[in-house]
Amino acid sequence: MFTGLIESVGDVVELSSGATTSRLRIRTNLAPELAVGDSLAVNGVCLTVTLAEGGEACADLGPETLRVTSLGRLGAGQPVNLERPLRVDGRFGGHFVQGHVDGVGEIQSVLVEGDARWVTIRFPEALAPFFVQKGSVAVDGVSLTVAELDGSCFTLMVIPHTLGLTNMGGLRPGETVNLECDMIGKYVARALDLLGPGSRSDMRTPP
Repeated sequence: MFTGLIESVGDVVELSSGATTSRLRIRTNLAPELAVGDSLAVNGVCLTVTLAEGGEACADLGPETLRVTSLGRLGAGQPVNLERPLRVDGRFGGHFVQGHVDGVGEIQSVLVEGDARWVTIRFPEALAPFFVQKGSVAVDGVSLTVAELDGSCFTLMVIPHTLGLTNMGGLRPGETVNLECDMIGKYVARALDLLGPGSRSDMRTPP
């Protein structure tokens, strides 16, 4: 479980392709604190550390990860958001983030207002039920709030603090980002879908 509060921004060293998997190598100051088998969210995708030494960490990407996330488009030198899992005794911030990407969005526009930026993102149609205005969303692993919602796009206000501590300051129109919808909303939508028509009126509060 993650929170969407980014710990560090690493740099991609290499994304190499193998027979069945690809290997992502990242230069990060978190490397000395990582061990083989640890979980690490990279741009919002929960990966397993396969090597950590010399200021670098590696993780393998399976075919499904490459299909449903934007990680396969990474190139050497690109910055990536990194977060280790929430400690049981840690203080919770952001929102519940699993590191399980729901879809890939496309940046439509980036507008500057003062030191902040308005970022508009187009999302896949299938994700529409899971977005609500003022609700939470993880964008490349960053916990953010939906400021505006219009059809197949939502807009975020990204403050200077977030721009400085994540890779969001470099986002440009046409680029892709990993999206994870709010976990609680997904469970509610799934329950209503299984209950079928009229489920809202059929639900009763237990005595």
